[in-house]
Amino acid sequence: MKTIRWGILGLGKIANSFATDLLQVTGSELYAVASRSQEKADEFGKNYNATKCYSSYEELAEDPQVDAVYIATPHVRHHQDTILCLTNGKAVLCEKPFAMNLAQVEEMISVAKANKVLLMEALWTRMMPHFKFVKEELESGKYGAVKTLTADFCFDADFNPEGRLYNKDLGGGSLLDIGIYPVFCALGLLGNPENISAKAKIGKTGVDEETEMTFTYSSGTKVFLKSSIIQDTPTTATLICENGVLVLNSRFHQTDKVTAILDGVKVEHDFTYTGKGYYFEIEHFADLLREGHKESPLMSYDFSRTLIKTLDDIREQIGLFYE
Repeated sequence: MKTIRWGILGLGKIANSFATDLLQVTGSELYAVASRSQEKADEFGKNYNATKCYSSYEELAEDPQVDAVYIATPHVRHHQDTILCLTNGKAVLCEKPFAMNLAQVEEMISVAKANKVLLMEALWTRMMPHFKFVKEELESGKYGAVKTLTADFCFDADFNPEGRLYNKDLGGGSLLDIGIYPVFCALGLLGNPENISAKAKIGKTGVDEETEMTFTYSSGTKVFLKSSIIQDTPTTATLICENGVLVLNSRFHQTDKVTAILDGVKVEHDFTYTGKGYYFEIEHFADLLREGHKESPLMSYDFSRTLIKTLDDIREQIGLFYE
């Protein structure tokens, strides 16, 4: 099996989690890391046994030994950093949100196709066992039609106007950072809604501190979603169906527990995994790359288009615009 040599751009919190799991994946190794600070790159590289530590993203993108790049820079840089790597012939796994808007995503996809390289949005939940299970259960038909889906992702963040959550110049706000998970859950399990309505609390830094969304489907299904960086909630997802209930338990985007009630019988499903949970998307992406694929069947271009367009529509409704 060919070993995939990974590079990481942007060495913040999520990159640490990704690198931790990368060490567990057979056939993948962390080869290079890049930060705008050489000191930070050296420290990160030492912690995770990287061979190369760069102080510029361009150096990593141009390294011929790098097979795949995980992009973990702030949201506003995803577009430019992805294109930098794609034009240098690198396969790219770009952290969610894929970019800031649909136009940027379309350009990224076009560049990937032109350079004949693999590109995928890193929405790790799609590859996780608990989410696959719930999707398969719904598709089996035994639960009947879905009446409602309720999902939230909220936490009380420290207020820092310069930090990525509150800084509009960095693409801050709850929607793009964590609201994307409830939106993904609805689209991934139920498809595109017929109607979307949204409202938000815009804070003093100009970002959405809290957003509430309602999706309505032609089938009659109603979806209630929420994201917030100013309050804590259990962060669960609950599907009420004709014949039962499915609950993705706390921190539903990465949980290992699903509660299923079907025809009155309750079963607790356990999907215990080791590490942080990024293992599954790393393994999936590496397999695609080895097999010569240019697009993921699980996180397809069309799905990423739908996801970012939905976020664009919500932002327009709540009056959240980025330069």
